[in-house]
Amino acid sequence: MTNSYACIGLFNPKSPENVGSVMRAAGCYGVNSVFYTGTRYDHAKPFYTDTQKIYETLPLIGVNELKDIIPLGCVPVAVDLIAGAKSLTSYKHPARAFYIFGPEDGTLKKEITDFCEDIVYIPTEGCMNLAATVNVVLYDRLAKGDNFSHHQESLKKKKHKDQTENHCATLNNDDSSDEKVR
Repeated sequence: MTNSYACIGLFNPKSPENVGSVMRAAGCYGVNSVFYTGTRYDHAKPFYTDTQKIYETLPLIGVNELKDIIPLGCVPVAVDLIAGAKSLTSYKHPARAFYIFGPEDGTLKKEITDFCEDIVYIPTEGCMNLAATVNVVLYDRLAKGDNFSHHQESLKKKKHKDQTENHCATLNNDDSSDEKVR
């Protein structure tokens, strides 16, 4: 995928084995960085399952809130088995994605799914573990190639609109200050 950029956010991952397996998948599929929240992982950090030692070259960053660190230009995509989610089988991935995964023993909080542009699920008979879910989503992204969604174009339009509004506001402020000087 020539124009792709992907990051992973882990909401309160359960164990170092989970994170190690996610790091291995991230390395295999060319993920740019991995962020995580919560303290459970901090209490037991050895990477037992990251046999490729991806953690030595790929950033793994602990943060307080995933919403606060959405990489520039990335579309936040929640991955969870919840009502209203879109099936991964027909999902068109954004060119610049920030995939957010919940813990194996829980689900994403509404505060997280609220700021995500999309919510996707993997249509299975039951729940998959965290590392398996990350692998499937990243493989799906790779398999679908550069056939990206509309998200990047809508982000550009939003950014252009915001810049135009800021520019107009600046011009209006400059005009009003000129009147005061006269």
